[in-house]
Amino acid sequence: MKSRARKPGDGRRAAGGNVTMADIGRLAGVSQVTVSRALSAPAKVSPETLERIRDAIRVTGFVPNAVAGALASNKSRLISALVPSVTNIVYASMLHAFSNIMLGHGYQLMLSETGFDPEREEAAISAHLSRRPDALLLTGIHHSAGARRMLLAAGIPVVEVWDITETPIDCCVGFSHGAAGVAAAEFAHAAGYRQAVTVTAGDERAIRRRNAFVDRFRQLSGGDVMGVDFDSTATLGAGRQALVDLLDRGMPRGCLVFCSSDQFAQGILVEARARGLSVPGDLAVIGFGDQEFAAHLDPALTSIRVDRDVLGRVAANALLARFERRADVEAVHDVGFEIIRRASA
Repeated sequence: MKSRARKPGDGRRAAGGNVTMADIGRLAGVSQVTVSRALSAPAKVSPETLERIRDAIRVTGFVPNAVAGALASNKSRLISALVPSVTNIVYASMLHAFSNIMLGHGYQLMLSETGFDPEREEAAISAHLSRRPDALLLTGIHHSAGARRMLLAAGIPVVEVWDITETPIDCCVGFSHGAAGVAAAEFAHAAGYRQAVTVTAGDERAIRRRNAFVDRFRQLSGGDVMGVDFDSTATLGAGRQALVDLLDRGMPRGCLVFCSSDQFAQGILVEARARGLSVPGDLAVIGFGDQEFAAHLDPALTSIRVDRDVLGRVAANALLARFERRADVEAVHDVGFEIIRRASA
């Protein structure tokens, strides 16, 4: 008698284990089809049956084979999220709001850190797409040509966050960095500052804010604007070093320092205090991000606020709308920004 070859997914064996959906069904007193339905669409199963199935899963330690399930349903229930830094609270708080909504709709996040390197982002996009996510969240709107080709060919929803463009890959949620730089320059000039310098991290969005600030401040004041630029991300220590460099280069008294992040601004405040300089008397400081500590520094930090919770929620809802194929979904979502004036400027 010939034995029948077992087809991939027969019994829907658990990933890395010996327990199958059929085993769970026998323990719970239901069919394998009911077990499958309970895992993929629990709302379609009665509460009593669902509880028996969950009890059987808890007893056996069963883990569904997500790969087989994704191949069968064309849905992985995974959302890929690529951010420059997983430790930066700016991105972490946005992801927290984003993931809360996605988790509530049955999706899990796959997260990768890309830095500010387009090649590293392209490699991460390739790796994530090979896992067949249902959608991608990307940071920024500028990607390599190879990354854009992969994203367009994937045919899945893509939301780009922290920036806006009239030509997103799919949809974008963010704000205009150029407008933020212009607003900071106009704020500084209206507050009476006629000389300014910048401290900027190696992030193309930060560079755009700086360039817009410099151009507008020059228009308003007629003066030049010195700058200290870093290739890396912002740190408190780099902020301290930036003020040392600016003072060595003859930064005038009463100058305003426009920083690309609150971390730089915090470092400048620390170095100013260490040197006996008064803020905003000897120098004034504006940060970016309005992180939780900004209001509690001494002096409290003036900063540009972007509501990260709103950004994360809007991004999540934009993807959910894409999944529902709603016709009324806008491609560009501008969440705006706000200058929060405190004692530092």
